[in-house]
Amino acid sequence: MKIFLTGGTGFVGGAVLRALSPRHSMAALSRTAKGDCVVEALGAAPVRGDLESVSSDMIEGAEAVIHAAAFVEEWGSWAQYEAVNVTGTERLLNAARDAGVRRFVHVGTEAALFRGQHMRDIDETYPLAPDSPFPYSATKARAEMAVLAANDPAGGFETIVIRPRLVWGEGDKTILPAVAAMAEQGKFAWIDGGRAMTSTTHIDNLVLALELALTKGSPGEAYFVVDGPPIAFRAFLAAYLKTAGVELPERSAPGGLIRLVANVAEPLYRLANSAAPPPITRFTAHIMSRDCTLSDAKARADLGYRPVVSLAEGLARLAG
Repeated sequence: MKIFLTGGTGFVGGAVLRALSPRHSMAALSRTAKGDCVVEALGAAPVRGDLESVSSDMIEGAEAVIHAAAFVEEWGSWAQYEAVNVTGTERLLNAARDAGVRRFVHVGTEAALFRGQHMRDIDETYPLAPDSPFPYSATKARAEMAVLAANDPAGGFETIVIRPRLVWGEGDKTILPAVAAMAEQGKFAWIDGGRAMTSTTHIDNLVLALELALTKGSPGEAYFVVDGPPIAFRAFLAAYLKTAGVELPERSAPGGLIRLVANVAEPLYRLANSAAPPPITRFTAHIMSRDCTLSDAKARADLGYRPVVSLAEGLARLAG
């Protein structure tokens, strides 16, 4: 299959290229010469451009699109999140449709449902949060809404969303390095002792789900994909960081206090147009102190999804 990918130099997109390029003809959007080299090394043809300039000419000939690019930084303006996550997705949808793409697979997130609440054993009937107070959540929700609204099987254009939670594994450029840096700088503390329960998604399981979604699943639907049963945030994060030789401290703070600090500090930083983030953002304070456990029953039924890497196997592999 001929596939056009966005986000090929990132954690998820790079893993997709590495896994799928031996079996598919892959092209990937690339913003720089360095990005071209990364994409080529992963077995794909680079297409110079970005989500601001993407056009049907760049995608011509592709049968499917996997949209893995997103603005996922911890800190940024609402405009930055909006430009990439919403406007960029809408532009890519239009370009893909005009290019004759048959299926558009969007990498979503459970954060698109998050307003600051616990989410316990939820399924895909749980509502999106386009009005979330968190820019990442709100813009990813709106992006997903655009993707699902664009679904038009009768017109030959099918869209589908795959929603992982807490993506981890080899090549992680976000969670592991960020937490390791915090620990090494003495800035890490658990929230409520790290007792919040969470689902997780190993990168190999996400890649599997994305490949399945190229040909399976119901158009116009979203699917959660996870590793298996949930785990306490502390147990997962401590084990994950230990594979990199990092011991996390015992220090902890009450969730209510941390959320209060974040709720006060972040607006002040935004008012000052600070380029640097506050000590903790509102999103981080809330997402790390709330249960988030997901059911992947729908993905198992419709996609035939079965995790290929368990939590224990993934950790053992990282530990060597």
